[in-house]
Amino acid sequence: MNPMMAAKAYASIQGGAMPTAPVQGPAQSGFAEMLTSVMGDMTQTSKAAETQMAASVQGQGSLIDVVTAVSSAEASLETVMAVRDQVIQAYQEIMRMPI
Repeated sequence: MNPMMAAKAYASIQGGAMPTAPVQGPAQSGFAEMLTSVMGDMTQTSKAAETQMAASVQGQGSLIDVVTAVSSAEASLETVMAVRDQVIQAYQEIMRMPI
């Protein structure tokens, strides 16, 4: 039994309808889009921090800007790691459910 079969069985017991195929379209919003957005934000803040550090090394940037950019990148990375940990924890909890 795979996880999709388990999810369908659980949905049928609960009386809910489980879609057979993922809904796709231009207005798709949900967990996958949120993850993509968070990862994109983390990548952008990391690149901004790298740019600030490079400018500072060349003598063109302010130390305050570098510290601010690095702190922002660190906060974004911690957010991504927290989301990853919660996803893994949720997956493990689902896998422990009796069927």
